[in-house]
Order: sequence, then C-alpha cells, then structure tokens
Amino acid sequence: MEKVQFMPEGEDKAVDFFVLDEAMLGGKQYLLVTDSPDGDGEALILRANPDEKGTEVTYEIVEDDREQTAVLLLMKDSLEELGIEIEV
Repeated sequence: MEKVQFMPEGEDKAVDFFVLDEAMLGGKQYLLVTDSPDGDGEALILRANPDEKGTEVTYEIVEDDREQTAVLLLMKDSLEELGIEIEV
C-alpha cells in the first residue's frame, strides 16, 4: 500500500497516510487515504496541489460535500472490490 505524508496546517510533524484509491476529476488528482494500513481507521479525501513547476505536491483535505461525493462516486467500484462499501 502506497504511503504519503501530510503536514497538517499549523503542525510541525508530518502524519503518514495510506492510499486506498486515487481518481482524476476536472484535471485534479484525488487520493482516498486512511491512517491505518489494516482494519478500521479514519479516511480522508485529499486533493493534490502541485506547485507551478510541478516538482512538489501538497495535499489539501477536501471538505466540500459536493466535491467529496463526486470523487467517491468515481472510486465506488474499485472500493467495493477492496471490500469497502460507501453510501453517497
């Protein structure tokens, strides 16, 4: 399982997240991540925000309900294959 680090705003320590799935929507990359590699854990949708040069990427938590729903609908089939059921 791929791992990414996320630096919460205002924090000085990075947090590791494990990537469950990824999708492209409107030319933007989204990651569905969890804080636990196995079992139950917190899940978040992150939007990748590359810098102007495309050399570094920062991740932002998606908080907009419409954006979250659209991304989850794109990921629904592959998540079900992993045994993860979602309701949108």
